[in-house]
Amino acid sequence: MANQLVEMVSRNAAKYGDREAIRYQDYNTHEWVSMSWNAFKKQVERMALSLEMLGVGAGERIALFSQNCPGLVVAHLASFTNGSVTVPIYATSSREEVAFITEDAGAKLLLVGDQRQYEVAIRVLETVKCITKIILLDPNIKLVKGDKQSMYWDDMLALSETATEENCANVVNRRENAKPSDLAFLIYTSGTTGRPKGVMICHENFDVQLEIHKKRLPFLNDEDVSLSFLPLSHVFELAWSFVCLSIGIHLVLNYNPKVIQDTLKQVQPSCMCSVPRFWEKVYAAVMEKMHKSPKVLKMLMKEAITVGIRRNVTYLGNGLPVPKMLEMRYKTLDKMVLSKVREAIGIDKRSIFPTAGAALSDNITAFLRGIDLPIYIGYGLTETCASVSFFKDPGYRIGTIGTPLETLEVKIGENNEILVKGPSVMKGYFNRPEETAEAFTEDGFFRTGDAGRITERGELVLTERLKDLFKTSNGKYIAPQALESLLGEDKLIEQVAVIGDQRKFVSALIVPAYDAVKAYADKNKIGYNDIEDLLKNEKIIEMFMENINVLQADFAAYHQIKRITLLPKPFSMETGELTNTLKVRRSVVAKNFKKEIDAMYAY
Repeated sequence: MANQLVEMVSRNAAKYGDREAIRYQDYNTHEWVSMSWNAFKKQVERMALSLEMLGVGAGERIALFSQNCPGLVVAHLASFTNGSVTVPIYATSSREEVAFITEDAGAKLLLVGDQRQYEVAIRVLETVKCITKIILLDPNIKLVKGDKQSMYWDDMLALSETATEENCANVVNRRENAKPSDLAFLIYTSGTTGRPKGVMICHENFDVQLEIHKKRLPFLNDEDVSLSFLPLSHVFELAWSFVCLSIGIHLVLNYNPKVIQDTLKQVQPSCMCSVPRFWEKVYAAVMEKMHKSPKVLKMLMKEAITVGIRRNVTYLGNGLPVPKMLEMRYKTLDKMVLSKVREAIGIDKRSIFPTAGAALSDNITAFLRGIDLPIYIGYGLTETCASVSFFKDPGYRIGTIGTPLETLEVKIGENNEILVKGPSVMKGYFNRPEETAEAFTEDGFFRTGDAGRITERGELVLTERLKDLFKTSNGKYIAPQALESLLGEDKLIEQVAVIGDQRKFVSALIVPAYDAVKAYADKNKIGYNDIEDLLKNEKIIEMFMENINVLQADFAAYHQIKRITLLPKPFSMETGELTNTLKVRRSVVAKNFKKEIDAMYAY
């Protein structure tokens, strides 16, 4: 069987011709532009030949350092056609991160998306000697004086026009001789606990994921529209986008994550994978709107959500027939209220909205399902080529991360660690044989580093990330992410890091939603000079603790947050406190905020 990532574009171009494959915003006009399957195929073929002209051979690496854009998707598929390997790099990565990844991977080419990334790339060339060319995706990038190693995208594609018969034969030969065991991607982990490692994903890993997702999601079809919002450097978005393309789903690329709310309303996608923080903000916005509504409307919204949860979660979620009276009431409230809520969010057509990367609270999951947004909670890692498990519908249970894919064997090992074996698990870590060996058990199961259990219905429940688990000085084990995901429900909280390793109680560093806190202060006539002054105000701190105590009421006393510090600046990637996937680097936070943490335990 041919590698699907190699054959996908040719197969769909033959099927769909001039129908839209990808939609994106033009660099200059910012208007939405469509690329047909025929045009997509032509660009992939031209770039594959251009890679040959630039001396990129079978198994050699090209690094992709850009926001989501059509050139990024073309580059992946052209690389596979040429028999080479792609190395995705987050658009927000620092010079040090880009230098480490490109040098470790031995990347021959580096594609960049904008002026900042280009300037980072130029500095990378000072120390990384394996890169022979920088390819500029944005025609508006201004070259630095004396730069002889960079080439604009169109100029790179034009190289294909000067190809010899030998060049063409080389590309055809690589394509025809492609094997399932060939390396497709080298995806570097975000490195919360150390240097990132290059995860080797082969074509056969990806092919099996494409097939099993199509079988488990038979309702997806080529009329669906998927909005690519998460970075394509993340295995979750990367895998999902290729599942969509393989089915013939229209793929819309969101270039700027900051304008996602506007893009949602313009595009009206039926599919979009996302992370919990996105839905936490949606939930907070709806709750705020409900809170400010007149009493009658507020009561109606509460009833609509309650009825929606009974119908969509209690009955349909378990594959049970909906009582006639409940169905009638739901249809009335859906037309009067819930449809308006979905319209305000920017989602009308609804197929599937996969959500993973961290825990989403059960309360928010039930709410989203209640308003008829088909949220599919899932779980996976870069090393497992994305999905390990996700909701089945019907038959899902809120509080779980779904059932494992049928292609995988999943079991619980020592310390309740989730262990995974199957054809979608990585080949290993690039040039790291010792770390590869440590990542697997003697019988070949991958150690996920996450703890969990399997229910009587075969669903996975994620209990904690073992690497994040800590123990207080009283000997009590604390799973910080359970608290952090719960606090995500609070509209006043943007970021949180739970503290307590070898401390006598649990505390938290909290980054508030600054505008919301200011609005609260103004409404309650709390005076302040600046944000730092406001966040030290005892009334503000007490208000936060009251909200937190309500949320954490069901936790054991030793697991509850006892003290907090409100931070005037958010955690950031620039200071090293966040990874590119926005996960908290706990060791860096502990170091950078040692003074604030110590102060919470000083009395």
